[in-house]
Amino acid sequence: MADGTTGTQDGTGDQAFRVEHDSMGEVRVPADALWGAQTQRSYQNFRIGTETMPRGIVRAFAILKKAAAQANAQLGTLDPTVASLIEEAADEVLAGKHDGEFPLKVWQTGSGTQSNMNVNEVLANRANQLAAEKGIALASPVHPNDSVNRSQSSNDTFPTAMHVAAVLAVRQELEPAVERLIATFERLEAENAGVVKSGRTHLQDAVPIAFSQEISGWRGMLQTSLEQLDASLPMLRRLALGGTAVGTGLNAPAGFDTLVAERIAALTGEPFQTDPNKFHALTSKDAMVFSHGAVKALAANMMKIANDVRWLASGPRLGLGEIKIPANEPGSSIMPGKVNPTQCEAVTMVAVQVMGNDAAIGFAASQGNFELNVFMPVIAYNYLQSARLLADAIDSFNRNCAVGIKANREKMSHNLHNSLMLVTCLNPYIGYERAAKVAHKAFDEGCSLREACVSLGYMTEEKFDQVFKPEEMV
Repeated sequence: MADGTTGTQDGTGDQAFRVEHDSMGEVRVPADALWGAQTQRSYQNFRIGTETMPRGIVRAFAILKKAAAQANAQLGTLDPTVASLIEEAADEVLAGKHDGEFPLKVWQTGSGTQSNMNVNEVLANRANQLAAEKGIALASPVHPNDSVNRSQSSNDTFPTAMHVAAVLAVRQELEPAVERLIATFERLEAENAGVVKSGRTHLQDAVPIAFSQEISGWRGMLQTSLEQLDASLPMLRRLALGGTAVGTGLNAPAGFDTLVAERIAALTGEPFQTDPNKFHALTSKDAMVFSHGAVKALAANMMKIANDVRWLASGPRLGLGEIKIPANEPGSSIMPGKVNPTQCEAVTMVAVQVMGNDAAIGFAASQGNFELNVFMPVIAYNYLQSARLLADAIDSFNRNCAVGIKANREKMSHNLHNSLMLVTCLNPYIGYERAAKVAHKAFDEGCSLREACVSLGYMTEEKFDQVFKPEEMV
């Protein structure tokens, strides 16, 4: 392992290399790269797809490596000076200063070992650079395995990073986006108080509903989704770190698991704790499955809300046309003036992707063998993609559509007073069967409910007008 400042260089064109080594021998690494031999081997051996390890995983690894350095120093298993250098290097990664140093693909070893070593090598090399810059004389260079990875294994660090990344994605990205859309719906409820429209079930006319009540249904779906997301987080806050290779904690000092969880909690502001059963923590990914189920439920709710909005805005003349939504861009390359509910369509496509991700996560979680699940990178990738896409889609829908929803009150009133289902209010006075006859007569003859009811002799005009008040049916 090179310290980032030494090593032989070999030229091929304009590309300079240094020679690194690991337990398998020598490897040529780009001269200016902070990564080392194991990262380079993975980079060369897994040229699969375009999907690289999510930044959320890299960030979570930097947090846990910083926490591990602090815990090791406190427990006396790592030189405090070395620990401090690792912490500083980790802080730089968290600040995004070395994003280009993490090029590895998702499609690698199922334990994520190469990504763990990628982080170890970058932090070790950067720590050595920092030591040189500060004039700190080290007894031996900071080592990716012996220093940065001390008291750890890829088998407990990757599931830990996965859980930390998932919690932070939900708490810092997804939930705030949902809360912003909830606030928009709360405003729309207040603005549309007293506006009554026709309800619909089975895509057919139903009894009246206040538009504010319809919006409150959307708001309630999102508030329930928040509760479900929150309910899934306690299990994700249980960390595998300290279990090392198979859950026994081999090579980790006593108390390391508890202390490092406390450090991660302090660094993130989230109440992480060590998983009491490390054997479960290494081999099972059920917490990710359970939590992503809540993410999928949110996607399902957003699919429903987006579909409601585009149905209500359909037309604008030949559809329902009961609401108006912002016109953001031309909707057709051939039909002038056409505007489409594009934000709704984006939300529904994202929802479909999340549902597909949920299937992948479920399959992957079911496939571990013995003491380790070896499908962790694909679980992490799909979970974080779902959280990011949903957060972005919800914010886009809110900003470019929901905030501009306007009730078409004239169309709502017209549809309301032409709905045959208003006949329901007559049930207590003439009974269900007679009310049904009134509705059928009005539909068949194209007359009003009032005319049909009076002509059938079920009510006088005065009595009908007394009990038939659509706006009071909500």
